[in-house]
Amino acid sequence: MAKEALEDWRRFMQDIKVNSRKVNFHKEEGVFDYKSWKKLQVGDVVKVEKDQFFPADLLLLSSSYEDGICYVETMNLDGETNLKVKRALEVTLPLDEDASFKNFTGKIKCEDPNPSLYTFIGNFEYDHEIYALDPSQILLRDSKLRNTAFVYGVVIFTGHDSKVMQNATKSPSKRSRIERKMDYIIYVLFSLLLVISLVSSIGFAVKTKFDMPDWWYLQPQNTDDYYDPRKPVLSGVTHLITALMLYGYLIPISLYVSIEMVKVLQATFINQDIQMYDEETGNPAQARTSNLNEELGQVDTILSDKTGTLTCNQMDFLKCSIAGTAYGMSSSEVELAAAQQMASDLEDQDVERSTDFRQKGKQQEIELETVVISEDEMVHKSPIKGFSFEDSRVMEGNWLNEPNANVIMLFFRILAICHTAVPELNEETGSYTYESESPDEAAFLVAAREFGFEFCKRTQSSVFVRERYSASGQTIERWGYQCTMSVC
Repeated sequence: MAKEALEDWRRFMQDIKVNSRKVNFHKEEGVFDYKSWKKLQVGDVVKVEKDQFFPADLLLLSSSYEDGICYVETMNLDGETNLKVKRALEVTLPLDEDASFKNFTGKIKCEDPNPSLYTFIGNFEYDHEIYALDPSQILLRDSKLRNTAFVYGVVIFTGHDSKVMQNATKSPSKRSRIERKMDYIIYVLFSLLLVISLVSSIGFAVKTKFDMPDWWYLQPQNTDDYYDPRKPVLSGVTHLITALMLYGYLIPISLYVSIEMVKVLQATFINQDIQMYDEETGNPAQARTSNLNEELGQVDTILSDKTGTLTCNQMDFLKCSIAGTAYGMSSSEVELAAAQQMASDLEDQDVERSTDFRQKGKQQEIELETVVISEDEMVHKSPIKGFSFEDSRVMEGNWLNEPNANVIMLFFRILAICHTAVPELNEETGSYTYESESPDEAAFLVAAREFGFEFCKRTQSSVFVRERYSASGQTIERWGYQCTMSVC
């Protein structure tokens, strides 16, 4: 109980800290000032800058981009680190600076507060026109603005009316069943102690009032308050306190101490368990807490929503097939591990073979070692995250010499165009890095960049790709690729 109370107190202090953050809001006459989150009201116009959290549920009015789009990270809402694209209404795109809100007025009619994160129904009345609203214009509290310099938004829901607070639930108890069972036993024993003490004190009060003058060897008129027949209630209360102290041994307080000592010993056994030692990494089992030791033996099934939960969730571009021709000589980690396991099995089977076979094996080992060293040198030369492709037929513009060069060029263009990623220019290297909804898209874009098709800019209707290789041998920049549903 003390742990849960401490956790509630920490959560309360964290809420106070979060709600004391400052946000830039429209004060009056096109002037913006700072105000804490807890003082925001419905209808306030706020300006949120890059890498800041949204203080409330907002209606997106405009952004630093001309087409009114912005990119939002909703990791605190759904656990996803990918970026979501939000778009403002075309009618509010001119509201892209502080002074434009000097005479801004509008009316929003929307649904009541509800916990649905992916639905929104409402209308926005502006300039005597009514525009329908949908979730693509809503910026939810606790999500973060990414890859966008700033956005303007109007507050729709605040505080406990926001969707994230509507979804907030009390954190479940992490106490083990043994601890909860011990609490139940203590409650029962304490209730029994109260009943015994009350019965004893009531009997003592009755005995003092009616039978004390007949058998008490001292004179009742000269006795103290504890045995005064004229004050039986006071005598009963004092006897209740005495009974609680005398019968207090009924509650086994040492039970908690004994259980904790057992858990500490269990944690020691876990740390010294040789069957839980990982020989490859040299790491033994470490019991960092002893609260849930007794629950470990009852785990029979582990469920996961997707493979990224249990892996590093990293994608590498290794191979591709273009017009029926396979390109790429690298092997994945799974293939390497499988080959290593097969080699280990063959080595166990061939222990008693002849000397000739052993010599051949040594020659194979020498050749393998040579190949490994050359691969390590190549890795140290140009390590590129997400790109482990090796094939001289298509690298460094050599694909222009292939018989199906037009098909290969179309393949690379598709890699650079059909996606939802956001480019970020790295000023140090001069190349672009990509923020995407999935690591697959990022790996495709890195591969397209290394093949000579670098995605560098996006608008709502087109994408810009810089092509390094062309028939003339010069670097050209193409634009106007319209990414429609029929194409992408």
